Amino acid sequence: MTRVLTIEDDAVTGQEIVAELTSHGLDVDWADNGREGLAKAIAGGYDLITLDRMLPEVDGLTIVTTLRNLKIATPILMISALSDVDERVRGLRAGGDDYLTKPFASDEMAARVEVLLRRNSVPMTQTRLQVADLQLDLISHEARRGEQTLNLLPTEYKLLEYLMRHSGQVITRMMIFEEVWGYHFDPGTNLIDVHIGRLRKKIDSPGQSPLIRTVRGSGYAIAEPV
Repeated sequence: MTRVLTIEDDAVTGQEIVAELTSHGLDVDWADNGREGLAKAIAGGYDLITLDRMLPEVDGLTIVTTLRNLKIATPILMISALSDVDERVRGLRAGGDDYLTKPFASDEMAARVEVLLRRNSVPMTQTRLQVADLQLDLISHEARRGEQTLNLLPTEYKLLEYLMRHSGQVITRMMIFEEVWGYHFDPGTNLIDVHIGRLRKKIDSPGQSPLIRTVRGSGYAIAEPV
């Protein structure tokens, strides 16, 4: 079973994280202070760590820096009430793999955990992605749907690759902004909608089953037709 370590000193937030991840079939261990959390993380055996930024005894930045200095590469989702872009950048540069600000929606937290777990399990030698009859060559950057070659702009390709790497999963708008554009904030534009619309026109030709779907209130997903 996939094991997750949650390091969170707030009891309500900790219980919320444990309950949500447990409902997704994950085995969750909880440490309510930084010293205990760091000891558990160093002991190992976890597939992912959710880490509060502000902790008693040992703070989150010290924990992530210590783990990376020890060459412990366990994926880390940092969770913090510090929402400034500078704070997010500090967390990511220290070695965090993703950064989620409080308050957060439980389903988005679970989605980010799933993405990090999936990313960690995808072999780096993978050279081709496929969803139904849609194929993406990661070496030549060629995209095809059936026998048709798709002419994608660089950002469209990057967006499609991100969706296909996590096929069947709901990807939130914030996750797309962070991964595709490098924004750690929502710029409040229709940038994603425009690019999703362009992708749909190129991928879902008349007569073909649509692959990209909008999950209202959550984000987008690409999956095999049902």
